[in-house]
Amino acid sequence: MGPEARGAGRYNAVVIGAGTAGLVTAAGTAGLGGRVALIEAREMGGDCLNYGCVPSKALVSTSKLIQKIRRAEHHGLDAMTPQFRFERVFEHMRERRAAIAPNDSVERFTGLGVDVFEARARFVSPDEVELDDGTRLSGRHFVIATGTRPWIPPIPGVGSVPYLTNETFFDTQDTAPESLLVLGGGPIGCEMGQVMGRLGVEVTIITDVKRLLPRDDHEASAVVEEVFREDGVDVVAGCRVESFTRSASGGVRAEVATPDGTRTFEGERLLIATGRQPNVEDLGLEEAGVTFSPKRGVPVDAAMRTNVRHIYACGDVAGPYRFTHTADYQARLVVRNILLPPPAPRARADYSHVPWVTYVDPEVAHFGLRERDAEAEGIAVDVHRHDNAELDRAITESAPRGFVKVLTESGRDRIVGATVVAPRAGEILHEIMVAARHKVGLASLSGTIHGYPTWAQAAQRTADAYQRTRLTPRAKAIFSWLYRKRR
Repeated sequence: MGPEARGAGRYNAVVIGAGTAGLVTAAGTAGLGGRVALIEAREMGGDCLNYGCVPSKALVSTSKLIQKIRRAEHHGLDAMTPQFRFERVFEHMRERRAAIAPNDSVERFTGLGVDVFEARARFVSPDEVELDDGTRLSGRHFVIATGTRPWIPPIPGVGSVPYLTNETFFDTQDTAPESLLVLGGGPIGCEMGQVMGRLGVEVTIITDVKRLLPRDDHEASAVVEEVFREDGVDVVAGCRVESFTRSASGGVRAEVATPDGTRTFEGERLLIATGRQPNVEDLGLEEAGVTFSPKRGVPVDAAMRTNVRHIYACGDVAGPYRFTHTADYQARLVVRNILLPPPAPRARADYSHVPWVTYVDPEVAHFGLRERDAEAEGIAVDVHRHDNAELDRAITESAPRGFVKVLTESGRDRIVGATVVAPRAGEILHEIMVAARHKVGLASLSGTIHGYPTWAQAAQRTADAYQRTRLTPRAKAIFSWLYRKRR
């Protein structure tokens, strides 16, 4: 029997959404011999490629270089001013994105044996979806991977002023604004706020929480705020925007309630970075019998199944984390669970070791417990740390700001969390996280040979700090006696 016509017959998996979760599911299932339909209504690659991780990190990279040139004297060079054009920086970002785009393209996935449909899909029953043109696709399994979109807070006047979100930030700015208001002090607001500040834009970040990056360690947030002040980025924290109006110059005016009274801030442009909401509308989930929430998305069990057992959801639309790496992880579970039906054991999600990385400069990364978590949960922990100011690689790089902090169970060499603030924090964190995942303690990290001088030694030096806590007064007295006996 020859291959079935495109769209005809029954698919092993019908995947809705071609972001990271959908692409990994489609490629993995097709690679194992499954028949797959992949449906995408917008751009292949989803949020990560088009208006998330890829373009933002390209801009972060360029802005870091610009700042290094500004700080040339810190590297033994004569003072200099970076020469750049805002437009060219954004063009370069788009070129980097275009270089990666073929990995997520229709052509590549068609070549992998996936039937790609550039259309909008809607369930008409638990076993069938209908596309824009009336085509109906039948599947043994369905995977909802529709992602999220920016959440716009219902602030009076927000609909009357022009604003950017991450979905418009990278492709609609052809010239540099003189000033930018950023609403939100999370990863997107901090990363893009710092980038724009380093590109010569006057930036004000406004957030309703008391500090930037509130999900990170408080010391990490303090380092970021200190750097932002040095960069000239104004941070207005612990306040509430009461309204937006057009300014006299055609920009945006924000009336902000602060602890000291109402203040007015103006910017030529406004970036709203206040969170995400799941894409669950107009999918026909009611017809499929799938439970969902406009705020929380599609709930799933540990095997990534919805309440309808042959319909899965993964990636941002399913949560609980909205990271590219967790979307990839969840999709791999779905591929296995589609391939091996019961009674084979289900692959189940384990979120005990999930890295968080924010690509400000210096980077901020963490996993597991932070000190406030341990305190809130009544978990006794020991804290071990090493400051980058005492790390040889950091000194040679003229980047002494930051630290590594590792939490262990009180009195035990069991890692339960870590925070890293450093130029390569995301890389340093993984050694500690893999050790925790495989129940390797700090004593083992301390005894492992690390290349010198490397940023990875920051993890080893923190482990050395743990080792020093084991040298009790009694043990030291015994060692001293042994030394005296051997002189």
